[in-house]
Amino acid sequence: MDLRIRSIAYLAEDINGYELVDPNGHDLPRFAAGAHIAVRVAGGVWRDYSLWNDPAERRRYCVAVLREAAGEGSRQLHERVRPGDIVEVSWPRNHFPLAEDAARHLLIAGGIGITPIMAMIAELKRRRADFRLHYCTRSPEKTAFREELSLLAALGCAVFHYDGGDPAKGLDIAALLREPEPGTHLYYCGPTGLMRAAAAASAHWPDGTVHFEFFTGPAAAAPAALADDRPFIVRLARSGGTIEVAVGESIAAALARRGIAVRTSCELGYCGTCLTRYLAGEPDHRDEILRPEDRAQYLLACCARARSGELVLDL
Repeated sequence: MDLRIRSIAYLAEDINGYELVDPNGHDLPRFAAGAHIAVRVAGGVWRDYSLWNDPAERRRYCVAVLREAAGEGSRQLHERVRPGDIVEVSWPRNHFPLAEDAARHLLIAGGIGITPIMAMIAELKRRRADFRLHYCTRSPEKTAFREELSLLAALGCAVFHYDGGDPAKGLDIAALLREPEPGTHLYYCGPTGLMRAAAAASAHWPDGTVHFEFFTGPAAAAPAALADDRPFIVRLARSGGTIEVAVGESIAAALARRGIAVRTSCELGYCGTCLTRYLAGEPDHRDEILRPEDRAQYLLACCARARSGELVLDL
């Protein structure tokens, strides 16, 4: 869908906020806390950004974009996009939902990873739920939403951690997560170092109580090819025909070779943009995000391969 950039705001050092609306003033598709959208930037590349505004709002989507030296998408948004511009946006997708049955919620955000957490906070406040946020950044100047979260900090519901670029001087994640309180669910999002630390520190938490979302690839590299990788066939259930996927080639690339467009963004198996339904066959899932119940119906075309000789896709 095409949306208009209604406003661009300075949120913190190197972080801009973008407000997107329907050009004709219509309501936008609903989303739940933790959802993200994909935005198409120059060159046809899609980039995923978490929605940070209140999910109860129907007339706008709000995303925050960190300008990164190596990030072509973020540079384009910071340098070229202006209020009034029209951008192509996907419908919201959510791989990071709030639990409905949690007694309390423990939130950990690092840097720009605060964006999905902000939507969660809006929803948790509406539920009058018990929650506490630990927000890790380098400095106050690099802390988006600092003013908005200051009241929560005064109430004891949020804690800021500034490490000056040295994680050893910031939040002690291992100590925080050492003893899980019954009924507590954990949510974390941030840079790779924080994600690894939180994953290690919460490994002993009860099944189903730990939720997370990467905004960069866990290892910043595509899933490695395995020694037993072999070609396989993709059959297209709706459009007809078959395609052979070669060793070292992704399903998405094989489809593109045949002129069949599949939206991709990270191409590393963590964003979910290329989510594709399959009807038969046994996928070899190599992603970081799909839940067991999702894997019974869907695969990520950027990284999944096949354990069976053939996969039938709903395409």
